[in-house]
Amino acid sequence: MSLIPTSLYIHFPWCIRKCPYCDFHSIAMSKIPEKTYIDALIKDFEHQLADTKPQELVSIFMGGGTPSLFSPASIKQLLDHIKSHINIAKKAEVTMEVNPGTIDQKHFADYRAAGVNRLSIGIQSFQDEKLKKLGRIHTSNEAKTAIWLAKKADFKNVNLDLMYGLPDQTVDEALFDLESAVAYQVQHISWYQLTIEPETPFGRHSPTLPDEDTILKMEHLGRRLLANSGYQRYEISAYAKKNFQCEHNLNYWQYGDYLAIGSGAHGKITKITNETPKIIKRYWKTKDIEDYLEGNFLAGQQMLNPKDVPLDFMMNALRLINGFSIRLYEERTGLSFNTLCPRIERAVNQGFLTRTDSDVIQLTTLGQQFLNECLQIF
Repeated sequence: MSLIPTSLYIHFPWCIRKCPYCDFHSIAMSKIPEKTYIDALIKDFEHQLADTKPQELVSIFMGGGTPSLFSPASIKQLLDHIKSHINIAKKAEVTMEVNPGTIDQKHFADYRAAGVNRLSIGIQSFQDEKLKKLGRIHTSNEAKTAIWLAKKADFKNVNLDLMYGLPDQTVDEALFDLESAVAYQVQHISWYQLTIEPETPFGRHSPTLPDEDTILKMEHLGRRLLANSGYQRYEISAYAKKNFQCEHNLNYWQYGDYLAIGSGAHGKITKITNETPKIIKRYWKTKDIEDYLEGNFLAGQQMLNPKDVPLDFMMNALRLINGFSIRLYEERTGLSFNTLCPRIERAVNQGFLTRTDSDVIQLTTLGQQFLNECLQIF
């Protein structure tokens, strides 16, 4: 009976200003109840361990919102408490998302001293005009400074978040952003298309976006540029130098488990038993910040019906460019792969998937382009 690797996600919902494309749980607020929230996170974490305590954590990810609005002292207090209550894998990845408009040199060094060993910097674009249209609070110069400061603070694992398909963006402008990122030789680049979500300002009043042919050209030329620059595409929108894939996100996509603390955070836990199929629980924390601060953490939970598990697995594992093994499917779900075979064959016949001689299921180029259509089969 193999143990399923477990990560920890920590959500910090505050930001200085909510971007018009963002549908994540975030709150625009100038004054943050920092100490009260850290205390609540610690209590939330203790409640988690009382319910489920894995052998160790393989990664920690602090996302938002804007975690870098919190002081290094608060981040250290939180991480120290976590480490005192559960074993952290020796080479565990500890990531913090950073907004370039909220950081300075001392903060970077102090975050590193607090235990953060990987930064994810929300650049989005290196062009001021595009940043303004996206509602970002930083400038292109601040973005460049943040990258330089991260390197100066001796962070050896840095991700840059970039978007393409921006309002009125040309192919050359999209490539300029990528070329700018590549020039810094960071270890990881997340490059994803701007999507319009219904319950956002962009959803209510959509800007003019590039047409489909332009998007396809951006993707084709951008992926070639990244590959030629030494970045391997290992997930639909993630590119890494050798040995620098995001371990935390890989655990999501390989259907690992993850504890979740913080207002609006989502988690997944698998009960380790000899039962078939496995008992998989998804849960989510309250988005009501007042409730959360008062200690009313859990908003809801759901035990997955076995018939829903194949789609739940596929929505994660099919994001991986190298696909997944039949063995991984059976280990993580407790289901026989035979029950999935008819749908796999249908997806293969439609050109979305391939099945290798070593029993690995992979998206084809067509499948990568039409992932949602492929998932409909499951």
